[in-house]
Amino acid sequence: MSPVSRRPFPALIAPSRPDRDTTRAAIVAAARELTVTRGWAEVRMAGVAERAGVSRQTVYNEFGGRAGLADAMAAAEIELFTAGVRAALFAHGSQVRAAVAAAARFALDEAAANPLIRVILTSSRGGADPLLPYLTTRSDVVMAAAAVPLLEWAGAFLPAVEPDELAFAADTVIRLVVSHIVLPLRPVGHTAEALAGLVVLLLDASRRHAPR
Repeated sequence: MSPVSRRPFPALIAPSRPDRDTTRAAIVAAARELTVTRGWAEVRMAGVAERAGVSRQTVYNEFGGRAGLADAMAAAEIELFTAGVRAALFAHGSQVRAAVAAAARFALDEAAANPLIRVILTSSRGGADPLLPYLTTRSDVVMAAAAVPLLEWAGAFLPAVEPDELAFAADTVIRLVVSHIVLPLRPVGHTAEALAGLVVLLLDASRRHAPR
């Protein structure tokens, strides 16, 4: 009797990093779409999996659960948000008032139109949104991320201003923007222009008191 020919089993090949990154991005995008349209309370892992075109187990394998998915979704949203702020600032170059007004207008408009970014930016204020308990991104991290494009822009176009003064101005305008997101008092355009004017005053005061 001739020996039975044994064909080797195919090796289990782990997904390559680009494939895994694509899968994760698709899952996060699906979670974002469902959160924006339905609210986080109505988002289910099975629904995210179906929207992303993957298995429910894949979603759990990648993110561990709702908390991990919410954290990844928040991180991706912050990245998109800061990219928009950066684009608004750099579009106006060294024109301080115009640049800050454009960035503030973008932030206020985005928060009004996008409930997810609104929740992320105002997470430090508390509230009843069901997404809040799942956000592991702390408010200080959000604030630091929001300051990055402001400081990059200032470093490129306002080199004469002291770093400490720039950091203070950036922190001030970010906190004021968040305050106006929580409790808007005037139309977005008016608020953006007023915030830009305040930044101009802060920078002018810094220049006047700078040692010669």
